This record gives sequence, structure tokens and C-alpha cells, in this order.
Amino acid sequence: LTLLLVFLTEFSISSGPLVMAKDPLAEAGLHFDELHKLRVLEPDVSQKTTELKEECEEFVDKIGQFQKIVGGLIELVDELAKEAENEKMKAIGARNLLKSVEKQREAQQQQLQALIAEKKMQLER
Repeated sequence: LTLLLVFLTEFSISSGPLVMAKDPLAEAGLHFDELHKLRVLEPDVSQKTTELKEECEEFVDKIGQFQKIVGGLIELVDELAKEAENEKMKAIGARNLLKSVEKQREAQQQQLQALIAEKKMQLER
């Protein structure tokens, strides 16, 4: 009601129809949108706010997609790291087995040399 009174007092009556001296609603911070609804924000500000909201939603969607892609990449790298670790363990095991076989051959060679030395001693007697 007070808004209506302010609105009516801002109009000056001249000879003929009502002539608006100022826009009292705009001065009060009130505006009409494209659907002729009363709004607190100016139409330009409201439009920019809506555009910013849409851009933010697009940005959030893109960030979500990026996170999915990065998550997939991290999983792939983790799998490759596990496979590399398994191959590394296999290589270490094979190297240790080779060293073990080498030591067994050296021990067997020493036993055979000792046996040859013993047989030579028997042969010399």
C-alpha cells in the first residue's frame, strides 16, 4: 500500500493524462521483468546473474568430466605400476635362482675336484 502511495505521489498531473516525472519503482530498487513480474534486481543484473549461473554449471560439469578422466588415468597408471612391480619381482626371483644354481655348480665342482684329488692320492699309493 505504501508503495502504491509512493508511486502515485511521484506522478504529476498535467492537462491531460498522467505524466511520470521519475520512475519511483526504479528509485526504490524495484523493476519489472519480461513477464511483468516485480523484481528486486535490475533486468540486466538478473540476466547476467542467470548467465553466470549457467556458465558455472557448465564449468562444474566440465570439472566432473575432467575428474572422471583423471580418475581413469590414475587407475590405469596404478595397474601398470602393479604389473611393473610383478615383473620386477619375477626378475629378482630369476636372478636369485640363477645365483643359487651358480653356487650349487661351484659347490659341485669343488666336490668333484676334491674327489679327483683323492683318487690321484689313491693312484699314487
